[in-house]
Amino acid sequence: MALPRFAPPRSFHAELKRRAAHYFQTEGKAQTGNTALLAKAALLVGSLVALYVHLVFFTPALGWALAECVALGISMALVGFNVMHDGAHGSFSRYPWLNRTAAFTLNVMGGSSYMWDAKHNTVHHMYTNIDGVDDDLDIQPWMRLTADQKRYRFHRFQHLYFWFLYGLLYFSWVFVMDYQKYFTQRIGSVPLKPMSRPDHFIFWGFKALSLGIFIGLPVYMVGLASWA
Repeated sequence: MALPRFAPPRSFHAELKRRAAHYFQTEGKAQTGNTALLAKAALLVGSLVALYVHLVFFTPALGWALAECVALGISMALVGFNVMHDGAHGSFSRYPWLNRTAAFTLNVMGGSSYMWDAKHNTVHHMYTNIDGVDDDLDIQPWMRLTADQKRYRFHRFQHLYFWFLYGLLYFSWVFVMDYQKYFTQRIGSVPLKPMSRPDHFIFWGFKALSLGIFIGLPVYMVGLASWA
């Protein structure tokens, strides 16, 4: 589909930004992260690392291992939402290098910060909730997220089964959608900006590294049948 076209920016947008900046100034608040945010980030990343190390190198009993696997998944989500997301938006810190470092945590966890920046910062925020362009809506046929999408009878139950699908989203993201974007060089109908040689190296290098971290090393250290 053809990409939507927007009217030129008007005074409303400039006034909105001015008032937002005025609010932060008068309230004495920074528009980027402070010491409390850095402490939270350190706690979340530290928890993720500690859980991983204990699971892989100290191999708890099955019951504890299952509980720690759940905690590990939650920790990854918390790092994604509270560290990576803010860094990729440039709001984690007033220092650009620290924002890039925070955003880079996604690469270690198996995703691609390059693809996320294009998908979220560019496409999602520019074409928010526009079916056929914003691929955050593209979960068809499993879920129907806009009135423009085809409706199936089972969609009446999607409020019940979406919990299960949401739990599989990260696997789809890491093992399917990132590669679709890479090989087609598109996000839906929006072409990606050309990737540089370092971008290609980071994409493939960290895909391989994350497989080693989350599959290769655990299998080597723990084995496939340790809890059988």
